[in-house]
Amino acid sequence: MKSLQDSVAELKGVGPKRVADLATLGIDTIEDLLSYYPTRYDDVTPVDLTTAKDRQKVTVEGEIVSEPLLSRFGYRRSRLAFRMQVGQQVIMVTFFNQAYLEKKVELGKTVTVLGKWDAQRMQVTANKMIESADPDKKDSGAIYSVNKHIKQSTLKSLIKQAYDDYQNVIPTLLPKALRDHYRLMDRREMIKDLHFPANSSLAQAARRTATYEEFFLFQLRLQSIRQANRQKDGNKILYRNDELKDFISSIGFELTGAQKRVVNEICRDLRAPYQMNRLLQGDVGSGKTIVAAIAIFAAISAGYQAALMAPTEILAAQHAEKLAKVFDGTYVQVGLLTGSLTKKQHNQLNTAIKRGDINLIIGTHALIQDDVEYANLGLVITDEQHRFGVNQRQTLREKGNNPDVLAMTATPIPRTLAITAYGEMDVSIIDELPAGRKPIETRWLKVNQQSEALHFLTDQLAEGAQAYIVSPLIEESEALDVQNATDLYNELDKYFEPKYKVGLLHGRMTADEKDAVMHEFQAGNVQVLVSTTVIEVGVDNPNATVMMIYNADRFGLAQLHQLRGRVGRGDRQSYCLLLADPKTDEGKERMTTMVSTNDGFVVAQKDMELRGAGDILGNKQSGVPDFKVGDPVGDLKILQIARSDAASLLQTPHWDEEDDNQPLVLYLQRHQLETHFD
Repeated sequence: MKSLQDSVAELKGVGPKRVADLATLGIDTIEDLLSYYPTRYDDVTPVDLTTAKDRQKVTVEGEIVSEPLLSRFGYRRSRLAFRMQVGQQVIMVTFFNQAYLEKKVELGKTVTVLGKWDAQRMQVTANKMIESADPDKKDSGAIYSVNKHIKQSTLKSLIKQAYDDYQNVIPTLLPKALRDHYRLMDRREMIKDLHFPANSSLAQAARRTATYEEFFLFQLRLQSIRQANRQKDGNKILYRNDELKDFISSIGFELTGAQKRVVNEICRDLRAPYQMNRLLQGDVGSGKTIVAAIAIFAAISAGYQAALMAPTEILAAQHAEKLAKVFDGTYVQVGLLTGSLTKKQHNQLNTAIKRGDINLIIGTHALIQDDVEYANLGLVITDEQHRFGVNQRQTLREKGNNPDVLAMTATPIPRTLAITAYGEMDVSIIDELPAGRKPIETRWLKVNQQSEALHFLTDQLAEGAQAYIVSPLIEESEALDVQNATDLYNELDKYFEPKYKVGLLHGRMTADEKDAVMHEFQAGNVQVLVSTTVIEVGVDNPNATVMMIYNADRFGLAQLHQLRGRVGRGDRQSYCLLLADPKTDEGKERMTTMVSTNDGFVVAQKDMELRGAGDILGNKQSGVPDFKVGDPVGDLKILQIARSDAASLLQTPHWDEEDDNQPLVLYLQRHQLETHFD
């Protein structure tokens, strides 16, 4: 019996080589193939050339009325020309570098060509030819994302074959009540009209159905994970309220209203009988660390251990140093567990953790190694959670007996997207900066104003400030990034010598080398730190008041905002200087946004509009998958409706026993091991 889970090898003409080629597109089964939707459509509706504008993209249909003329020049370069009758006009059609089409150009044949119209020359410079005038074989104009292994024509042919052979076993997943309510297609019709629409309105209707279906299934999985987590027995962390209040009073400053609200949300979860799974979002400098410290103290006061996992050794060490000061004089014993410990140190620390002598363990992924055993782990905190793989986070959760989980991120995400993307987590947001924090003044300078920027920087250094200088980013090449930083370091070292000392920090340095440079910078012995983006997260020096970023237009908005957040941590006015000559409108808009606001949530909203949600959140780890059809930004309203519908459906008793929902039940069972991170 046919099944959508059949391998694509079941199709005619698909042998082992083609199976491997299709796998490069993520296509292994018939279902994968049928749900590999077009990214766009060429408009293949023929136009009337008498009304077409010069240089307009056109689709024309007509009869070939001359033999093809092929001219070759240079390596693989060619020009193919023929005449074609379109209505009452005879026009010239020209193809460049598509010599293979010569065999398909036959006198008397009716074809459709797509290209640019030259009204003066009565000529179409074409890029695509569709041969058949048979309505049943008419090309829909669907364009797919392909690679060097698979051609458009091959993919289209296989999708057509798969649909013809398997259309009768395509189940409709959406319940009838929802289809009727929103006037959605059944799944078979949707798939047909996405791949082979008779017209653009059918393609749009199919895309609307596919967007809702994709969001609904995604939300159903998220909500079911959330429901399952709520049913898991967690630890009732019955902290000592009086001790916690005394600890908060001892911090030495008043919490902001947002911090108080978030602390209450977390404390409520700690006392609850289910496992906490909460995301704590807060802009750079909003005071997430002190909120985490309060949660840690609460857990430890109830007799549990807490673990805090950071993405880098620098950040882990910084957390350990800061929290040791916060907990000075309390019974919180801090241990720092990183990969750079000696074997003897590691073993001693492991023994103390296993005995429970150390109740706050801070570290990198070393925290989840097999030989690390906890006495009574009750609270797990991950900092910059999107930087950890799913398996790393899951392993840490499994170290204790269903410990409560608090994930922190300084990457602001607009609230509407956060509650939708992280649908299986509760979301707490610190949306208020501590009192007295001065906004960072951001200036955008052209690259030829570098000397002006350096003069300004020298004046700031003369007043006792320190500065970060971030070197230009070279995409996907750490070696070139390091070279860039090294060259800039040498240039600036000469510029500032002998009065000011310049340091260098990059990703190829050992942990000890990085620590030594950071220590010198934080001690004030290095005044200017030249760095790649390794300083993007967490580095904290209140005396650093200038952040200067070369070629700032090469960085995304979120990254620029994170880098800017390295300054402005003390009482003095801080500055961010962006050196950039953006060539694109988007690049200029990024610079303008940075100059106009310090609010990370405004920056995130703009970033989302410019780049899409997946890029902001870092698709694979972030919580927002690479949707095939839906756009979480453009289709946010549909995403929120789907979230609400999924939650309602899961709350309906015995919904899975209705015959209408059987395909949906089977779908969920098949995906039970998947989460939204897959």
